[in-house]
Amino acid sequence: MNKPTHRFNIFRAILLGLVLAAIAFGISWKFFDREEQKTDSLRRIQERGYLIALTDRNTLNYFVYRGEPMGYQLELLESFARYLKVPLRIISADDINRLEYYLFYNAADLIAMNIPLSRQGKKNIQYSLPFGETRLVLVQKKPSGNRTDPPLVKSLKDFPTDTVYVRSNPFLSPMYHHFYKETRGRAVLKEVRDESQEDLIRQVSKGLIRFAICQENVAMAFKRYYYNTDISVLAFPLFFYGWGVNHESDSLRMMLDSWLTTIKRTGEYKQIYLDYFDNQRLARFMQSGFCSMNTNRLSPFDESIQKYSIALSWDWRLVASLIYEESNFREGQVSKYNASGLMQLMPETAARFGIDSASTPARQIEGGIKYLRYLDTQIPDEIINPLERINFVLAAYNVGIGRVLAAREKAGQYGRDKNRWNRHVDYYLLRRSKKNPHGHTDTMNIFTGDYKTEGFVDDIITRYYHYRNLISERLN
Repeated sequence: MNKPTHRFNIFRAILLGLVLAAIAFGISWKFFDREEQKTDSLRRIQERGYLIALTDRNTLNYFVYRGEPMGYQLELLESFARYLKVPLRIISADDINRLEYYLFYNAADLIAMNIPLSRQGKKNIQYSLPFGETRLVLVQKKPSGNRTDPPLVKSLKDFPTDTVYVRSNPFLSPMYHHFYKETRGRAVLKEVRDESQEDLIRQVSKGLIRFAICQENVAMAFKRYYYNTDISVLAFPLFFYGWGVNHESDSLRMMLDSWLTTIKRTGEYKQIYLDYFDNQRLARFMQSGFCSMNTNRLSPFDESIQKYSIALSWDWRLVASLIYEESNFREGQVSKYNASGLMQLMPETAARFGIDSASTPARQIEGGIKYLRYLDTQIPDEIINPLERINFVLAAYNVGIGRVLAAREKAGQYGRDKNRWNRHVDYYLLRRSKKNPHGHTDTMNIFTGDYKTEGFVDDIITRYYHYRNLISERLN
């Protein structure tokens, strides 16, 4: 073998080795990067301290009824948050394009809506396992017997040239196009934002629009109230739907799928589904003057709560959440400890602020807010964070200022921040032990023990966030 050929073979071998090394490095780096990404979503939730979910507002998914946050998606999200052992925070909007934007920029962890599983959708999100299946139907108003009523469309082949209202939704766009072709191009599709399927069904029922397209299980649920609607014409055949996470959230998706498999096996999912999609209560919710989807009201006492909350400089919805925690907005409540009234004040405290069990609701609210103001003056000035002061005031309202201040001192003695409530001072109020003041130490799990999910304070704050999502700060 001559020297040039030998040198060429050596060069080729070296070049091949470099190429193989580069490929191996690229694969290992991609694997390493993927493993890093897989921990990012869960690590982000852990460091933040709570799960952020996106959903829409309607009388199925997410609403408030007589002060109680409710909804199919809300109950599922609460179940998933318990599975992760973290609190839940929700961002709500009726425009799914906006929700998708939040997810893309990691402002939230997942979208909790019935998102159709499709190849096109996979370009934007990672899907969970399917929650269920449904179809799209044409929603139209049944003729009432008047000669001026338009005839009922019984087949897409007979569809007239007319406008059909649909929610702007990138995941449903291919299905809308299928419907358009089935009508031979006679349907004029008009996409709307910031309107729910419930809004469209309501408008059809009232004769404000003639046609809309909605998911069949949603249309069937609302038909219990909007009984003059017809949903017999199929707009798109059966499809699966699920939740969505972004493409860098592999580990969150795996946790989501594990949770969903569990609640389907135990029957929890079926019960939650039937509680909303097959329940006569839905009509009662929709008729109520205290349902967030009908009115901007929580209780008959909203005006008084708003009026007297000004003196405390608190959002009136936060005070409303406290009142709901104490009495569910029910007058005449008396506890086993003899606390009474809307704000459940003890007799001596009530007398101190000029009220008793016979006082009017407005006077009870006024007295309770005066007590909250008093408690705020007892909280040390070094707690300067307004949110932390609210936490301490709420805790003192529940167990007394003395116990809260004692727990605060103990937190300082054992190395925790005595000016922070969650996982610091509340630790010694909720998990303290005479033999071991540290109680149970934080675990080494990815989600450390979260004590605020057990407390009076967190229940009020969590409910307040729901009120902020669903009830305007200004009363109607």
